[in-house]
Amino acid sequence: MLPSHTPSPAPDATVIRTGRRGAMVGLPCSVLLIAMGAVGVLGAVVIATGNQKGESTPAGFAGLGFMLALGALGVFLFVINWANRRTRILVDHTGLWIDSGKLRNVIPWQTLAGVGLYWSKFGRQNVYSLELFPTGPVDRDDPVLWTLVRDEEPLHPNLPRLRYRVPFPAGCREQVVTAVQQYVPHIWLGESERAQGHVGRPDVKGHKERTRGRTQ
Repeated sequence: MLPSHTPSPAPDATVIRTGRRGAMVGLPCSVLLIAMGAVGVLGAVVIATGNQKGESTPAGFAGLGFMLALGALGVFLFVINWANRRTRILVDHTGLWIDSGKLRNVIPWQTLAGVGLYWSKFGRQNVYSLELFPTGPVDRDDPVLWTLVRDEEPLHPNLPRLRYRVPFPAGCREQVVTAVQQYVPHIWLGESERAQGHVGRPDVKGHKERTRGRTQ
């Protein structure tokens, strides 16, 4: 439960349940990968006990290794999707709110120089992220927002390198864009295609160093 002093979005805020939508897609995929990994484990046990039919081949070992790797990936994805299933984006006149279900914070519109949409290809699908460019300093270790901070070349020379990158499922694109343009059309920067894998990763190492290894 959120602390009583936590600021709240407006009652009429647009609520975008990014975690739920992502979990609806990610959890079934991760379960399938885990099942494939389980088959790999079973195969490894059969080989280890000498109960396999026929002789073991390098290709067979490679196949088992691949299935075990898929299983490990499935476990990793399952943990992430389950942990983030309650994550929401809320948009109101104040700004863009990030709500993890346990913690919540807002990126106020008045602190931003621009807002844009990045997208990149991932197989047959597109990956989207909302880019929020602040006019002032960024708290790189905020308990809620630190995983969204990125340090990259900006879209325009007058924009800062540090920005917030908020990824969201492709199915939420129209809802996110409409909600943002409703409140801040004057700082909307449009859409830009980026290289595959553009979402990137947060500065985990730097965060740990700055917070002396304490997780936020």
